[in-house]
Amino acid sequence: MKPLANAAIKFTVGVLLVGVLLFLPAGGLDYKNGWLFLVLLFLPMLLLGIVLAVKNPALLQKRLDAKEKQTAQKGVVSAAALLFIGGFVLAGLDHRFGWSQVPPWAVAVASVVLLFSYALYAEVMRENTYLSRTIEVQEGQTVVDTGMYGIVRHPMYAVTVWLFLSIPVVLGSWWAVLCFLPYAPVIVIRLLNEEKLLEAELEGYAAYKNKVKYRLLPYIW
Repeated sequence: MKPLANAAIKFTVGVLLVGVLLFLPAGGLDYKNGWLFLVLLFLPMLLLGIVLAVKNPALLQKRLDAKEKQTAQKGVVSAAALLFIGGFVLAGLDHRFGWSQVPPWAVAVASVVLLFSYALYAEVMRENTYLSRTIEVQEGQTVVDTGMYGIVRHPMYAVTVWLFLSIPVVLGSWWAVLCFLPYAPVIVIRLLNEEKLLEAELEGYAAYKNKVKYRLLPYIW
C-alpha cells in the first residue's frame, strides 16, 4: 500500500501545484485551455498509476523515486523543472493579457499529440520494467532491444519531447513555447550522460548501440 499512498499524495500535489502555476497568473479559473491541459495530462496519469499499482507496484515505486545521485543529472532535473514552471506561468499570463491567438485547430492537434505521446509513454513502460526516474543500473537489469527500443535507444525521452512540446499549444500560448523548447537540448544532455553510465555498467549495452543506431529520431539522430 505504501507505493499507492505515495502515488496518491504526489498526484494530488502535482495537480494542485500545476493548477496554481496556471490559474494564479491567469487571474482566475476561467482559463479553459488550462482546464483542458489538466484533464489531458492528469487523467491518463491517474489511469496509468492505477494500472501500475495493480500489475507492477515495483515499477510504480521506481517512477516515484526522483532523487538523482549524480551531480550532473541533478542540474538537468533542476533546469527542466525551471522550464516547466516558467512555461506554465507564462501561459497563464498570456491568457490573462491576451498576447497569443492560437487557433482552435492547433489546440486540437496539440491535444491529440499529447494523448498519443502519453500512450506511447505507457507502452515504453510496458516494454521496459527497469525504467526509473533516476539514472542508474539496477540489479539484474538487462538490455531491452525489442518494440520501440528496436527503433531508437531512448524511446521514453523521444515521446516525452513530443509530449512536452505540445503542452504550450494546448495551453493556447505561443509565448510559452519559448520556455518549453529548451527541454529538447536538456534531454539530449541527460541521455548522453546516461549512455556513458549504461555502456560502462550494463552488460550488452555497447552491442545494443551498434545494433540500434539512433538515439531519439529514426534516420536522423
